Amino acid sequence: VIAALAGLVLWALNKLYASKPGWSKYEGSIISAIKFAEQKIPDTVESKGLKRLDAALKYVTQVYEEASGRRASNKVVADLKEGIQLTHNKLEAEGALKK
Repeated sequence: VIAALAGLVLWALNKLYASKPGWSKYEGSIISAIKFAEQKIPDTVESKGLKRLDAALKYVTQVYEEASGRRASNKVVADLKEGIQLTHNKLEAEGALKK
């Protein structure tokens, strides 16, 4: 059952990546932000997942704003947040986030 669910998640991620969402051009920054947040926020912290997501989102939003020269809209922030969550799941499934 777990293998089937993992396969389904990977299939869905591959479909999403194939459609090239708006956040895909920031994927390198998203990966860096995720790895930074994983190291910065310890496992012992309460609500570590939300804190890591927040730290990664702040990092990627800053990169976006520096690259585009404008403030990120709510839609862009939501898009980047989705990209962070999907990329995190992909990295975790690949075992790339082991400390």
